[in-house]
Amino acid sequence: MKRFLILLGVSLMVSTIAFGQAETLNNNTQTQNPNAPEITFDKVIHDYGIMKKGSNGKCEFRFTNTGKEPLILSRPRSNCGCTVPTWPRQPILPGKSEIITVVYDTYRMGMINKAVTIFSNAKNNAVVLRIKGRIEKAK
Repeated sequence: MKRFLILLGVSLMVSTIAFGQAETLNNNTQTQNPNAPEITFDKVIHDYGIMKKGSNGKCEFRFTNTGKEPLILSRPRSNCGCTVPTWPRQPILPGKSEIITVVYDTYRMGMINKAVTIFSNAKNNAVVLRIKGRIEKAK
């Protein structure tokens, strides 16, 4: 029960911070929070190169919260149903790193050039991740 109450309190605090960030971004008369979270990726493009049909289309994008407040990711959006992202649902504390995994359906042959847009409460609230490469017929 104690654990539940603590989790509830933290969730309430995080959601308050998230709504406060969104309101600040929407109001042009206010300045941006200097302590706001910031999302920094190790890479924003993953090149599969040449892959065989049916091979593993999984790749990872590591990121770090380089800001001073908890980072909250909202649902990433891909530009195609063949690209499926998974992301951490819990807040990422300052200085901590996490991974966004993207899986591409390698049964679709041809060139790959897909985008996944990551939305968050960070200063740089929308970041576009890209995957590229080519799928060839298995021999």
